[in-house]
Amino acid sequence: MAARLPSWAWVTGLTAGATAAVVALAVQADHGPHPTAAVAAGPSPSASARAHGSAAPHSPSAPALPDASGAGRRIVYSLGEKRVWLVDATGRATRTFTVWPGTVNPQPGRYSVTLRRQSLKGSDGVEIEHIMYFTKADGVNIAFSNALDGSSPPPAHGQKLGGIRLHKQDGAALWAFGDTDTTVAVVR
Repeated sequence: MAARLPSWAWVTGLTAGATAAVVALAVQADHGPHPTAAVAAGPSPSASARAHGSAAPHSPSAPALPDASGAGRRIVYSLGEKRVWLVDATGRATRTFTVWPGTVNPQPGRYSVTLRRQSLKGSDGVEIEHIMYFTKADGVNIAFSNALDGSSPPPAHGQKLGGIRLHKQDGAALWAFGDTDTTVAVVR
């Protein structure tokens, strides 16, 4: 008569076998063919960037970094262009994107990020994330943020709002770029 194996032995054996199968499949997949992007199949980089609200600085459609924006690593916000540039320590713009300004604008000048909050409800009632405060104007806090659901801000209807809203992917990029004390250069 054969001896019965305890249930834990069966479970251990099946788990080990399943793990080995997954590892073998992963190794095969890693050595197999990898898809590549077709350069001519999609829209041009500038069309794709405009559709998503972002543009790489080397794209022909991306506006140049404003001359009077300072030097060194910084966030540049143009009031007139409704645009932000992320500038590395060498002075090169690594990313630029359009924004939706609030109804209260900061004065042109140099500021620093003073406070970062992961998420909260904005003064317009929208759930926002990646909030980076850098000044106050007309009694209103001025900060970059993006809507949690990725939507654009609703009309203000006479409210005094200092939130500068970004597209969701741009909000994440700004959040990763700017720590407390990062310089924010506001230009006309």
